[in-house]
Amino acid sequence: MRSVYAHFYNILLYNSRNNSLILEIFLLEHILIGVGFAFAAAVQPGPFQAFLLARTVENGWKRTLPAAFAPLLSDIPIILLVLFVLNNLSENILLGLQIAGGLLLIYLGIDAYRRSQKPVEEKQDDKTGKPRTLFEAALINLLNPNPYLSWALVLGPAFMEAWRQKPSYGASLIIAFYAVMVGSLLLLIILFGTTTLLGPRGRRILVLASAVIMAAVGLYQLGTSLYTLFT
Repeated sequence: MRSVYAHFYNILLYNSRNNSLILEIFLLEHILIGVGFAFAAAVQPGPFQAFLLARTVENGWKRTLPAAFAPLLSDIPIILLVLFVLNNLSENILLGLQIAGGLLLIYLGIDAYRRSQKPVEEKQDDKTGKPRTLFEAALINLLNPNPYLSWALVLGPAFMEAWRQKPSYGASLIIAFYAVMVGSLLLLIILFGTTTLLGPRGRRILVLASAVIMAAVGLYQLGTSLYTLFT
């Protein structure tokens, strides 16, 4: 009898380990999506990145560091709005948004690659109308269309899918995204202010890296969406 119990115990233990491994793979998948997209979004040239560069040049990197946390403030209303809308959409529409998001990321990756091959011009510091607080930096990001597109076509559908699998997956995706986003922005500010690594050549390398990551995330999202749609 003991051997029978031991046999069943080993079967249960084996299945438990397999299930744990599968859960860890699913969790890692969502974390990697958040990490990859966050890095690509942080280093892509845009209004918010231009603001960080201008503030670093004007006030130094130490006084500019708090502005890196602006997305944590500005994205709250964007997240609530987008998730409210997405929560009332059918699964087929969500799949359509995921496909559109994948295509958008591939397009942005190709566009970033093309820009990385062109000479990077040094931008002059604009002395007029610079925001001077964390909240004003958050306002810039709130009025920037990029977070809305990101949440509507990439992060929103990815979060909804992860949350339906397991709420902790959705939370992990969001935590990974904003941890890497803020960390990357902090690093950019420090590099802007303390080194010459982000001269024209350094910025070109960052844009090229973000192009590869965005295209990879886009291909993955497009592939998984099409697989779900046709199976």
